[in-house]
Amino acid sequence: MSLCSFVFYLITLLSFMCNISHALKLHSGNETDMQALLAFKEGIIQDPYGTLSPYIGNLTFLTSLNLELNNLHGKIPPQIPFELGSLQKLERLQVHNNNLNGPIPEKLDNLSTIKSLSLSVNNLEGSIPSSLNQLKTLNVLGLGINKLSGMVPAAIFNLSSLEIFTVCYNQLYGTLPLDFGLSFPKLKVLRIGHNSFTGPLPKSLSNASNLVELDAYGDVDDLSFFNSLSRCRNLKVLDLSDCKFGAVLPDSIANLSTTLMSLRLGGNQLFGSIHSGIGNLVNLTELQLQKNDFSGSIPEVIGNLRRLQLVDLSKNKFSGSISSSMSNMTRLYSLHLEKNELTGNIPLSFGDFWYLQDIDLSQNHLSGSIPDGVMSLSTLTNSLNLADNQLSGSLSVEIGALNNLGRLDISNNMLSGQIPNSIGRCVALESLVLAGNFFEGIIPSSLSSLKGLEELDLSRNNLSGQIPTSLQLISLKKVNLSFNQFEGQLPTECVFRNATAISVSGNKKLCGGIPELELPICPNTDPEERDKSRSIKLMIPLLY
Repeated sequence: MSLCSFVFYLITLLSFMCNISHALKLHSGNETDMQALLAFKEGIIQDPYGTLSPYIGNLTFLTSLNLELNNLHGKIPPQIPFELGSLQKLERLQVHNNNLNGPIPEKLDNLSTIKSLSLSVNNLEGSIPSSLNQLKTLNVLGLGINKLSGMVPAAIFNLSSLEIFTVCYNQLYGTLPLDFGLSFPKLKVLRIGHNSFTGPLPKSLSNASNLVELDAYGDVDDLSFFNSLSRCRNLKVLDLSDCKFGAVLPDSIANLSTTLMSLRLGGNQLFGSIHSGIGNLVNLTELQLQKNDFSGSIPEVIGNLRRLQLVDLSKNKFSGSISSSMSNMTRLYSLHLEKNELTGNIPLSFGDFWYLQDIDLSQNHLSGSIPDGVMSLSTLTNSLNLADNQLSGSLSVEIGALNNLGRLDISNNMLSGQIPNSIGRCVALESLVLAGNFFEGIIPSSLSSLKGLEELDLSRNNLSGQIPTSLQLISLKKVNLSFNQFEGQLPTECVFRNATAISVSGNKKLCGGIPELELPICPNTDPEERDKSRSIKLMIPLLY
């Protein structure tokens, strides 16, 4: 265990013990509760690890149980439902984000006063008990991200007090009743997507006027429910990703609530152009339309969405140039436009994205030079990927400003000139891929400053000179220097000792290296050794 882990463990354990002590002081006359707490503590091997003790069921004064974000494992104790029936004050049971397995206990309906039941993000399996419809005071029912199967019991739709209902990312099937929206008049969060539901999304959802977040499904060719969503004026999150919709995005997208902050339609088969009405959604902070078949140009009005922080339009068929209006999105931290058919230059104004951490414009038809402003975005921390375009010109010396960047890929373009020595200031780089260009000259000695570099690919260029021994970095795990004009002796330490981790083919003047590479033996270039060899040759005739 590391020191940090030990300190965290100690603090958490002390906090837990303090809570137990406090509880015992409050109810010192209740021997059952005291013994139950001690038994619960004994079940924890190393905080936050352990099993969920059945003695919880003996805590008669318990009003709230929160065990989220631990590593509890094992089944939900079958004694719990029976014992919990006596916990008349229990209002919240939260055991999400653990590793609990087995079925949901049938008799949780004994929790007659419970308001919040959260079992999400576990490994629970089996069906959803129909007996849960007895929990008339329930406001929150969280069953998402488990392995639940079967149909949602019709009786569940009688829980009219529900405000949050989540069953997403399970293996549930069936259809939702047409009056679904009428059954939950107080509904604020509905997450039912990423299951195997069929049939249309009920238009009665428009009656859930308090709806704030919707993660749903729908018929493959039916997006008519979009019209009804315009009545949900408080909607902030709309997630219809991975639903396999194969239709044109309705014009009614322009009528969605202006309170909408997240629009997620990725992983479908949506086609056609994006309606300009999307510019009405002025409070959007997240726009995900990736992995569809959208075509045409990216709407100019997208520049109106000045609050956008994450934009993913990748893996579509967008064409035309990148609108300079996108630079109006000054809060952007992630931009993905890769795998489209975009042409023209990278806008100079992209250098004004002051918060940008991640940008991917790869696999398009972009041309021209890389703007100096883009190569000096010191905010970039994750990735700068401009690979597989038709970019030309030299690599700016401003690249040294990318001192927080983790991955740089500008491979398969038409870039030329020398690799700037300033690249050695990109000290956070873990992956550097410059392959498939026309770079020339030597490998900069400054690469030795990249102490965290794990992958280096300089293949298919016109680089020359010797491979510096300073590249024998401990961190390097993969090196590709093939098809250049390198010469001289190949290093033999660190990554260069592993024949499967390096590639140097296509460099006809290289020699030495480890035997597995089968390079020619280097000629003797040491002056002293060379002179010694000559003197031996001269002495041989004198021996006769």
